[in-house]
Amino acid sequence: MDVDHSKPPATLSSQDIKNALYARCATLPADTIFSQADLLELGIIPNNAVNLLLECTKKLTEEGLFKLLTQDNRPVWRVVKKEDAQKYKTLTRDEAIAYSIIESVGREGIWIRILTHKSGLPGSLLAKCLKTLEGKNYIKQVKTVKFPTRKTYMLAGLQPSEEATGGPFYTDGVLDDEFVHQMAKWTERFIVGRSWYVPDSHHQTQKAKKSHHGPVSKQLLESERNSALEHSSSSVRQGSKEILPFPPGYTGYPTIPEITQAINHSGLSPVTMKEAEMKQLLDVLVWDGRVERNRFTGGYKAVKRAALEVMNKPRPSRDNGDGEAAEDGLPGRSALTEAPCGRCPVLAFCEEGGPVNARTCEYFAEWLEI
Repeated sequence: MDVDHSKPPATLSSQDIKNALYARCATLPADTIFSQADLLELGIIPNNAVNLLLECTKKLTEEGLFKLLTQDNRPVWRVVKKEDAQKYKTLTRDEAIAYSIIESVGREGIWIRILTHKSGLPGSLLAKCLKTLEGKNYIKQVKTVKFPTRKTYMLAGLQPSEEATGGPFYTDGVLDDEFVHQMAKWTERFIVGRSWYVPDSHHQTQKAKKSHHGPVSKQLLESERNSALEHSSSSVRQGSKEILPFPPGYTGYPTIPEITQAINHSGLSPVTMKEAEMKQLLDVLVWDGRVERNRFTGGYKAVKRAALEVMNKPRPSRDNGDGEAAEDGLPGRSALTEAPCGRCPVLAFCEEGGPVNARTCEYFAEWLEI
């Protein structure tokens, strides 16, 4: 019969009240834990009769619809779905004990040695119970990344947690080297395109300056800087004889959220990557010396060696410290190239009274940390 479980009258039988209590609890989230006070506050038990409440919870527990737990040394209950409760009716006492423990660990799974300890069942008896539960498709054995040789069990209808499977970089508990390589290669190329540029725009800047008389406008300056940024992506694809980093003050180095969004839009990964997973990949690139992270902005910059390799260029030789060009024609390391002027893509605009000048140069202030 249909029972109005909003607030049943006192004339209802204990069976009807029990059904109404279960129906009300089942409408709440599955992981809700109910104390005695919580159940009374639902307004199902007439006159908040504690004895009647305990009678109902006892029957529901015996029927497998309530699971009795302990919290702060007090009894509490959790609702069990009817289909799950039906499974318990088909199990022996020992099988029910094993199933209950496996159910309690959720997506993390449980090692058979811990299961043996918690259940108190002899090893041979537990192995028989697990074989029966697997045969009924109630549980399954899974392989974890941290302990691949351990026998770990969880409910058949659950997917292992990312901690257990290793996330998208693992397939059946084994590291997918090819997938990791492709993801790292794409990520590195994406960072390179936003870390270095071909100084074609510098020559265009010199040409633009010659065609203008007097101070150059800030609009033209910004246009040249934007042109350098837009040109960097195409330079990665086409290759270049010379590359330069962006000047101090450049804020286009990609952050983890930007890299994650870009790789999800690329269609390279069959699953949606999370920022935490991309950070693992970026950490590997950092450890390998391919990229470096700015601890102030959080952006990632590709190192010069990696940028040249991505552009299919030979790795430049180490300079001898005297500032002469390396074997690939790129300028060597010197005091001039370390200063903002030595790498400034708008150096041609630098003049007294112009939009870029030594007196007001914002790059110098940042370089000197003034």
